[in-house]
Amino acid sequence: MNRIGLSAEQTKEVAEHLDQHLANLHVLYTKLHNYHWNVEGPEFFTLHAELEKQYDAVAEEIDAVAERILMIGHRPSASLAEYLKKAQLKEAESAPIRGKAVVEELLADYSTLIAGLRAGIKAAQEIGDEATADLMIGSLAAYEKTVWMLQAYLR
Repeated sequence: MNRIGLSAEQTKEVAEHLDQHLANLHVLYTKLHNYHWNVEGPEFFTLHAELEKQYDAVAEEIDAVAERILMIGHRPSASLAEYLKKAQLKEAESAPIRGKAVVEELLADYSTLIAGLRAGIKAAQEIGDEATADLMIGSLAAYEKTVWMLQAYLR
């Protein structure tokens, strides 16, 4: 048992959920930059600014997730090779892209993140790791709002 009352054995599954989320976040961070640079068309100004807000938020979340993995007694992945191996999200090609396509791609990615967070929250709650569950619930709420906003953009 460590000083926060959770053993490394107890938290192994939770750390794996967090590490996969961390990998997905790194892919998302890169993809958001890619789209920020490559979006074209009448939606450029709106999406260019929104994508910057999103990648800034992801950068903060990356740090929080990696630090939580350490707090519960594990090591986060820390290389691009590891992230790409573990991530469920896929990279995007550096190419011109229209606003609707950006939003549709991001909706799929955020839906994947939401599903992973729900599983991670359940795993954390099962071992009484409420701090990790709280971290993931905060991300879940933010992503649900982002999905709602992106869906409204497409209407």
